[in-house]
Amino acid sequence: MCSLTKIEKLLEGCEQSHLLKFYNDLGDVEREQLLKQLGTIRFEEINKLYKDAQASLKGEVTKLDSKMKPIPADKFESEESLNSDVIDEYRRIGLEAISNNQVAVVLMAGGQGTRLGVNYPKGMFSVGLPSGKTLFQVQAERIQKLTKLAKQQTSKSGKICWYIMTSGPTHITTVNYLKKNDYFGLNEDDVKLFQQGLLPCFDFEGKILLDEKHSVALAPDGNGGIYRALRDNGILADMKKRGIKYVHVHSVDNILVKVADPVFIGYCVSKKAHCGAKVVRKSGPSEAVGVVCQVDGSFQVVEYSEITDKTANLRDVKGNLVFSAGNICNHFFSTEFLDQIAEEYETQLKLHVAKKKIPYVNDKGEKIIPITPNGIKIEKFVFDVFQFTDNFVTWEVPRSSEFSALKNADSAGVDCASTSRRDLLRLHKSYIIDAGGRVDCDEVEISPLLSYAGEGLEKVKERVFNSKTVILSDEEELLMNNNDYSKRDINGLNIGLTQFGN
Repeated sequence: MCSLTKIEKLLEGCEQSHLLKFYNDLGDVEREQLLKQLGTIRFEEINKLYKDAQASLKGEVTKLDSKMKPIPADKFESEESLNSDVIDEYRRIGLEAISNNQVAVVLMAGGQGTRLGVNYPKGMFSVGLPSGKTLFQVQAERIQKLTKLAKQQTSKSGKICWYIMTSGPTHITTVNYLKKNDYFGLNEDDVKLFQQGLLPCFDFEGKILLDEKHSVALAPDGNGGIYRALRDNGILADMKKRGIKYVHVHSVDNILVKVADPVFIGYCVSKKAHCGAKVVRKSGPSEAVGVVCQVDGSFQVVEYSEITDKTANLRDVKGNLVFSAGNICNHFFSTEFLDQIAEEYETQLKLHVAKKKIPYVNDKGEKIIPITPNGIKIEKFVFDVFQFTDNFVTWEVPRSSEFSALKNADSAGVDCASTSRRDLLRLHKSYIIDAGGRVDCDEVEISPLLSYAGEGLEKVKERVFNSKTVILSDEEELLMNNNDYSKRDINGLNIGLTQFGN
């Protein structure tokens, strides 16, 4: 821990001396906490970040229309338009890589469930599926199933390491939750949690805000903080030690995500890509999502606010939107590229600045909860590394089978628990129908341990489902029949599985 004298000198040089204003009012423990926290902050770098942030706030949003070009044909493929033989070959390549222990997943799970109306990490949220499973459980079980599919194809028992990026407010809760639930069947040694970085919050004059008299107001550095966090927490070193070559990075809040999707991975590997983005076709020109395209020859996600309505509405000769590749925070990286970003380009990432209502301690030592924006938070975004490689590809997938965001409380009516649950159950209904079954209700769920993406559903053929049902794997059925299946109590919700339906 740095001494008081050293901290005073450091703060004076960076014009942040006010952070010690209440030092003499604190007890010994609080003094130690404050000095320890201040000693971890790189003030010169932080001050530069603020100056860069201020410059971006003062500048108007630049319209990029004249610089934009669609993704070149050789960097884009659409799952819906490809021959099934090509998709099968991509899947084979992806499953082979999984069997060779070359694939890992990095789950970005630092978000709290504030907008959902809960006070725990978003990954612990249940959208109300018949099984009651949370986002974490669904995704962990997809990983389990995928390793079994890989073994069926290759006869080799590979594994997928699950790296979970949390944040300061969510880390301990997430660790305890996963431990309590035995990592939902995954090997504890193959589940690694690490925290993304934090950045101080500023007022509009560049002064760092105090959250309490003995602590600085901090906020997560955005999902773009992943690159520094992977390096500083030893995750990249762990990947190298394990022989991992390919990484699937995605956010926790998409209930339809195909974790470590072997088709997507196989496509990227076959193209020798360093970086890839999975996209969905925009629902219309006014949908407020970023689009993947080229800007001045480099790949980039352009936000809706950065283009005019005219460009957003541009269509090709077939009537399709020219800029239609909607970004869904679902990416492929080679570990080689991740190393390069962490070591060479991380400091060059664009800053994204937001004016926020930030609770703070005023000059009188009073805790203030502002009702209007009083400061700024600075973030970096995961997709801003696309520009640093020419070995970039995009893979378009159907929205109905791969993307349903969970952002809001049900009162919003969009991107909420109700829509996530609806979209997953609709997808599962389509799987059952394709497999020769019939569904006469809206609440039939397929366990991820039975089927990853609609395969292996022979047991539903000629069956009729007319009531709430969870279709289990053979292993789950055996455990249920032996009364050995462990029920889990999560946030007051008793999680049990329904027997195979009528």
